Amino acid sequence: MASSSSASMRTSREATPSGVASSQTSREPSREGTPTKSVPTAAVDNTPTDSSKLKTFLSILKRFIGVSDMAAVRFSLPAQLMEPIPNLEYWQYLERPETFVSIPDSDDPLERMLRVLRFWFTKDLKYIKGKPCKPYNSVLGEFFRCNWEVEEISPPILDSNEKTSSSTATSRKDNPIMVSYLTEQTSHHPPVSAYWTDCPEKGISARGFDQLSAKFTGTSVKVVPGQYNDGIFITISSRDSEEYRLTHPAAHLSGFLRGSLYVTVSDTAVVACAKTRIKVLLQYMEESWLGKTQNKVEGVIFKYDPNNDNKSKIKDVSEKDVLVRFEGCWHDKIYYTVGGKPFNKSEEKHLLIDVGSLTPVPKIIPPEEQQLPNESRRFWHDVTDAIVGKRYGEATNLKQEIEQRQRDKAAEREARKAEWQPRFFTEQLGPKGKPELTQEGRNLLKGMLERQYHLEEPRETAA
Repeated sequence: MASSSSASMRTSREATPSGVASSQTSREPSREGTPTKSVPTAAVDNTPTDSSKLKTFLSILKRFIGVSDMAAVRFSLPAQLMEPIPNLEYWQYLERPETFVSIPDSDDPLERMLRVLRFWFTKDLKYIKGKPCKPYNSVLGEFFRCNWEVEEISPPILDSNEKTSSSTATSRKDNPIMVSYLTEQTSHHPPVSAYWTDCPEKGISARGFDQLSAKFTGTSVKVVPGQYNDGIFITISSRDSEEYRLTHPAAHLSGFLRGSLYVTVSDTAVVACAKTRIKVLLQYMEESWLGKTQNKVEGVIFKYDPNNDNKSKIKDVSEKDVLVRFEGCWHDKIYYTVGGKPFNKSEEKHLLIDVGSLTPVPKIIPPEEQQLPNESRRFWHDVTDAIVGKRYGEATNLKQEIEQRQRDKAAEREARKAEWQPRFFTEQLGPKGKPELTQEGRNLLKGMLERQYHLEEPRETAA
């Protein structure tokens, strides 16, 4: 799943940010111990319970029964229903960056695809380790940047000779691998953000547009990729620029009637690399109306012809073309077998990844005093401070002021017939889901890798 929408629901980290600046570069997800403003007791509102939040949110959702796309509708949620974290900060796919940077290391194309698949299953740890919630809607021109330091590279999956699993990881504690990330809200109507992840040392990058479409059915919210969201595009420049496209499946936010929200997936996702002629079909199994959710997934890795790509279901793939089969629970353990034999008839099953044992890796974020006014942490500072201080009325007013400023500035641009131009990406809505960086965007990522955070003030802001 991916999103940049006002209708989107998110999942909170176990430790949420306080929103107050630290004098040093901060690491996420926790900023415990940072100072907060002194708040008079009388200014503190009653903290809503999860049950009351759910009832309020459900009453709002009922207005959207029959609306084809909630993401295209303007509506504002009260602050007490929101998680104190910006959408751009929250939404990224490197919950475990060591799985990402290890992808190029193998000379075997099948091994590389397996590593892409391992990365795939870590990108949604936010759904597994937290509960559904709602971060702030991004404003036009808002941006977020961060680094990760990778101190241990994920181990190989296949031995190139014996095709057996390996568990030896490579330590880089004395010389961590740096990964940098940039995302910018490039469009407000429709709400779309562009992102770029870069690891020059390993010769790997990822990019894409985040956008979703959402519909309330009366019992759940169905979320699908929006028209500009064509998936995640991973490019390995160190492997003759081979490109992997990873498409997002549809998901459902359910549990309104039970009083406890949860996310389920029942759709097919695809990972494909035309250069290596290897493709993956991942089938997320439909959940039963009764009983506990199973979160089952199964799939195949197989040889395909990019010029005649007509296999969209696992049953359509010939056994002779199958390289690997895999099954498991995307909340827990995924196992794989080598060859075309049916999974349940294979004698040897190997562990691909144990997702349940993982937690998101902290991000390294520039200190707030070195951030620009339209940079996520600084931009939402006062709203976050009010929510953390349980001053929900104040937070709602501050949020509404931001929304009104954005409307006023949009009207000003329309009056002078000026079109918004993103700063770090070349277009608001790029072709084929692949954003391109401007020179300023390239310079920003280079500076992040060098821990040089200074940027010139923006020429224009949209809120």
